Amino acid sequence: MKRPLLEFTDKGIYCAPADVYLDPWKPVKKALISHGHSDHSRWGHGRYITHKQNVPIIRHRLGEIEVTGVDWTEPVHIAGVKFSFHPAGHIVGSSQIRVEYRGEVWVFSGDYKSEDDGLATPYEPVRCHTFITECTFGLPAFSWRPQKEVIDQINTWWAGARAEGRTAVLFAYSLGKAQRLLSLLDTSIGEIYTHGAIENMNEVLREVAPLPPTRRITRETQKKELTGNLVMAPPSAHGSPWIRKMVPYETAAASGWMAFRGARRRRAVDRGFVLSDHCDWEGLLKSIRATGAERVICTHGYSEIFARYLQEQGYDARTESTQYEGEMAEMKSDEPEEEAS
Repeated sequence: MKRPLLEFTDKGIYCAPADVYLDPWKPVKKALISHGHSDHSRWGHGRYITHKQNVPIIRHRLGEIEVTGVDWTEPVHIAGVKFSFHPAGHIVGSSQIRVEYRGEVWVFSGDYKSEDDGLATPYEPVRCHTFITECTFGLPAFSWRPQKEVIDQINTWWAGARAEGRTAVLFAYSLGKAQRLLSLLDTSIGEIYTHGAIENMNEVLREVAPLPPTRRITRETQKKELTGNLVMAPPSAHGSPWIRKMVPYETAAASGWMAFRGARRRRAVDRGFVLSDHCDWEGLLKSIRATGAERVICTHGYSEIFARYLQEQGYDARTESTQYEGEMAEMKSDEPEEEAS
């Protein structure tokens, strides 16, 4: 039986002909990295290869590492295998990884989003024989509204909080979602203040991403400065002593999980806005069709349900287990919280 070009092992997705791994979750000698989120880029590998926009991100998160940055579609040849990075549209610097060997082409999508958010390089379908897809929101119940509609809702909420003399506290993952929101918010409403974890990442990304002016919250920041303005913070800040300085405040979260009725209640926020950096159900299906792939491997998320549906549509589809988390990673912060008294 022919050995598959990419194999799922206890360390990660392995390409045997090149002896390299794609987004491995255990330390390996050489790793190709799709993007900077903690479930896909981990510390401990001997050498990292990634898109050049992702280099400062993973250096910020992982410290001193040996990393090579390449451009979109730039070929990387390793032991006769041709690798290349293609836009995934998920966050700044996020890539799909194309693997070609002896006429066979596989694409590992990492995490991806087909809607152009105006910040990340837009997703581009890549033709292949086998496509490895996430299924974070692989249920028909997930159907995203256009980005502009959601941002208008957030701006209206902020303006309402300002009119009532409250601080609007918006929770978003420190890498990706926060910068997307910042690039879209209406800054004529007021000023934007940021938690240290988000501002640290803003400083890394300002060289490659158009972000508005933001003000870091420190111990010296006064409550009166925050009133009526918007505070962007990671979900881990909710319920912490840090947030007391915002009183009186209203809270909101921006996530694909807000599409579920109970999600807002579980996260104990006043408002939930459905905005995801992943594809919805239809986005996944359209993206897969555009690849022309005959075989589809479904990973993290609703993989079993999604794979069964693909099988019914005539695809050779199956599931594989990984340690990727998709948008569940938004419930975490990669940075230590900066307390403000």
